[in-house]
Amino acid sequence: MKVTSPKFLISIGVSLLILCVLYWKIDIANIKDVLAQVDVPVFIGALLILIPTTLLSALRFRMLLSVKNKPSLGEATRLILAGSTMNVVLPSKMGDMLKSVFMRDALDMRGSLAVSVVVFEKAFDLLGLLAWCLLGLVVYAGDDGFFILLALAVGGGLGFGILMLSSLSFADEILSLASKVAPGALSDKFESLRKSWAEVHGFFWRSKSAVLNIVGLTLFIWFLHLLQIWLLAAALHAPVPLLSSLGLSSLALLAGLAPLTLAGVGTRDAATIYLFAPFMAPPAGAALGLMLTLRYILPGLAGLPFLSIYINLLRQKSHS
Repeated sequence: MKVTSPKFLISIGVSLLILCVLYWKIDIANIKDVLAQVDVPVFIGALLILIPTTLLSALRFRMLLSVKNKPSLGEATRLILAGSTMNVVLPSKMGDMLKSVFMRDALDMRGSLAVSVVVFEKAFDLLGLLAWCLLGLVVYAGDDGFFILLALAVGGGLGFGILMLSSLSFADEILSLASKVAPGALSDKFESLRKSWAEVHGFFWRSKSAVLNIVGLTLFIWFLHLLQIWLLAAALHAPVPLLSSLGLSSLALLAGLAPLTLAGVGTRDAATIYLFAPFMAPPAGAALGLMLTLRYILPGLAGLPFLSIYINLLRQKSHS
């Protein structure tokens, strides 16, 4: 997405509009007061969790690739960070999808296969988040009808995703249907994805131990992410029960996947303020929303040097 494209400008505008409304209602001075009282050691400790989550994500990424295309842990980490940089400026974490373009050239892969691997990776990410979200909601919902409905919706999404990853025939039917109803060139892309999906699916299910390792690692990575958010709330002196925080923070992160905002800014902040209202005042909720955005900005900054390397590689390939 070009920085001058209408979609990019609209996403910035929507994010700024939501933030302006939130900060106008809360009063930005109150947010500053909350941030001035942050428990700095706990805050720094929470941010340091970004290091193991990035390295473990790179390790899982390697596990999804065959020996022929498997990168070193360093190369995998660079690709993860480059994707994080693009996620800062693209909605719905689409930077991870563009990572497949870099994979094609850096790892000498077919484009459709690279896309399938990234889709598999992102599907695991989403399902891991939904699993923790469902657990947290079951604990937190009680007899609250709204949260019970959310738990049912999350459970339905989790079930659909598990079917896509576990049943090749089901995934083939869904992707085949998508290729038939999608317009023009998008139809061809779905058809290519359907064919490559079977290849990645076969490699993923090569052994039960491999499946268990990837699933277990994904759940652990997300536990670290959600533990980080719980610690960030603790740094704001908000005593949120851990299991409740798992569900609420997961929902806030899911809200950040809304496609109309820039990297989830605005929708994630509003969701954080609303969801954590039983445990913290709106200014603290807004401060926590800012901290959640920082979780994306820091890896994005770390990936900037690698993004330029891959962009140069693409240019060299296009001119050769």
